[in-house]
Amino acid sequence: MEGSAEYILPTDTRYIGEMKDGMFHGEGTLFFPSGSRFDAIWKKGLVVKGKYTFNDGLQYEDKHWHYCDSYDRRFYTEICYGLKPSGISQLSNMDPPRRIPLGYYDCGDGFYNPTTRVIKDYRNRFLRNADDDEHEWIVRTCRKGWLPMPKQKS
Repeated sequence: MEGSAEYILPTDTRYIGEMKDGMFHGEGTLFFPSGSRFDAIWKKGLVVKGKYTFNDGLQYEDKHWHYCDSYDRRFYTEICYGLKPSGISQLSNMDPPRRIPLGYYDCGDGFYNPTTRVIKDYRNRFLRNADDDEHEWIVRTCRKGWLPMPKQKS
């Protein structure tokens, strides 16, 4: 492929931009199924310079990144729209948070099934298989869809 192109990867990620010798080369954008995007300048398939934008408009900065770090734990929506009153917690950047299927984890770009180790996007399309490191991280840090608690007898 040469010149301007649109290329759809098996994950439904779409590239629109310039290509040379079948590789990303020049200006081009990757559009991810989650709604996020990566605008970049490419050279022979490698990124020279790029900017990642999450689906809510938050732009990742590799220098001076202060979103949800040890100094400022607020979600992006809290930065934009303010904190909730004391005693009302915001569990994720999406408020109210999306419902997680029972036994699954919300790992940020989809739901993770710890039994099959498969991550599917929020529209139930395959994203990837989790390796051991990602499995451990998800189980340790991500929200889980729990089984309902049995009702207490009074």
